[in-house]
Amino acid sequence: MKILRAFIPVLMTISVGLFPTVSAAADRAKLEAFLEVTGFDVALESIRLSASTAPEMLGLQAEDFGSEWTRLTKDVFATEKMHDMALDILGKTMDEEMLSHAAEFYASDLGKRLVVAENASHLKEEDDVKTESGESIIAALDRMKSPRLDYLRRMNVASDSAGVSVRAIQEIQVRFLMAAAGAGVIDLQLEEPDLRELLASDVDVLKEELAQGALTGAAYTYQSFSDEEVLSYTKALEHPVMRQVYDLMNAVQYEIMANRFEALARAMQDLQPSQDL
Repeated sequence: MKILRAFIPVLMTISVGLFPTVSAAADRAKLEAFLEVTGFDVALESIRLSASTAPEMLGLQAEDFGSEWTRLTKDVFATEKMHDMALDILGKTMDEEMLSHAAEFYASDLGKRLVVAENASHLKEEDDVKTESGESIIAALDRMKSPRLDYLRRMNVASDSAGVSVRAIQEIQVRFLMAAAGAGVIDLQLEEPDLRELLASDVDVLKEELAQGALTGAAYTYQSFSDEEVLSYTKALEHPVMRQVYDLMNAVQYEIMANRFEALARAMQDLQPSQDL
């Protein structure tokens, strides 16, 4: 079986399943504004880019499905659908303090510029130029013994302070493969516990790749910002309330991705005959 890591550049942005309980839910209008000011609406839109990894997990290529693949993924990963899902979840889980704290930072001059850079990076499909550019920046910073590398690493830890990206990626793969098997798209020769055990056996390598991918992505995304600005952003992300915000946003993003991959698996049964896995 081929266990896919192509999620990694897409997911740099969570605990799948349980969300924090809060005493007061933010109203929908404020949440709409929150999605826009933080750039989370664009991060959600970029989830559709991860659809290209689905056939590879089944040992296929998107091209194997012809033009129907584009139509199918456009429908399953419709921006409006994912947007509404995010609002529904955030409306039950995000409190006023979290919403106001994050919105205030991203409405600042630095915050606005960061969102522009992040939005552009979210919607840029991973390619060799982007990867090589990030790696070159990291190599140069390393040669200069620049403190910026430490800032970027701290930034990535802070934006996934729950440390669950690896578990989330594995959960998405399990839910997709099990849904594909249930829909008759593949003949899965593993029970779910065995599939989870297989994925878990590769966890250390995946963690390392995630960390490196996150560092490369951050180096590329924030290359136009000064060291002082990167440090300011890092400190903002390390604030306890902002960490709560990111843990929640990560949880929402991964849950939506898992949900949409399950829907994609069910929809694929009309496109591709059963395959052995």
